[in-house]
Amino acid sequence: MAIEKAGDGHAGHDPAQLRVSDEDRHKVAEILRVAAGEGRIDFEELDERLEATFAAKTYADLVPITVDLPAHAPPIARTPIPRREVLPATNTHDSSWSVMGECKRQGAWLVPAHHTAFAMMGSVLLDLRAATFAERDVTITANAVMGEVKVLVDAGTHVVVDGVPIMGEFHQAKDKTPALLDANSPVVRVKGMALMGSVSVQRLPAPGTPKKIIGRY
Repeated sequence: MAIEKAGDGHAGHDPAQLRVSDEDRHKVAEILRVAAGEGRIDFEELDERLEATFAAKTYADLVPITVDLPAHAPPIARTPIPRREVLPATNTHDSSWSVMGECKRQGAWLVPAHHTAFAMMGSVLLDLRAATFAERDVTITANAVMGEVKVLVDAGTHVVVDGVPIMGEFHQAKDKTPALLDANSPVVRVKGMALMGSVSVQRLPAPGTPKKIIGRY
């Protein structure tokens, strides 16, 4: 085979014409397997692309094989997660009770690791948007008997709802603001029972946001 002299032609100056290694082929094969697992390509196409991958001689042969897969997509700019900032807590409550009445916990209060809420033919509102959490992971045991317990959280709080409805409802309502969560976000676990009543959790904007912006809640 004739050896091209430096300066003759363009092959020697085109990185795409460089020979690929076995490691390069295996990296492309892994991208293809992941794509198949996500349903981006079917298994028949996977076999075809794998065959082309291991037959590839140069980078120019490899590029078309994955050009339409996410590995070649431009990086997505992620919105920075703002830190959850609240005023210092002025008081704390281990429990919230309401019997044929109304109980509200709002503003800058300290939510203990475990809080109990009970409503019988009444209502309890736990607004945690401006609250401080005693621990990163807190649990609220909410029980409603022909009454209502409502828990409000902000965009930066992760919620886990696990309750039992008996001729009632125990659920997470539709968010009124997008969740902005990361690995350091506080976690609020809401468990309990709703007997002919309602226990709900809802994510809302910061206190003071006009209702005409977020709608009634």
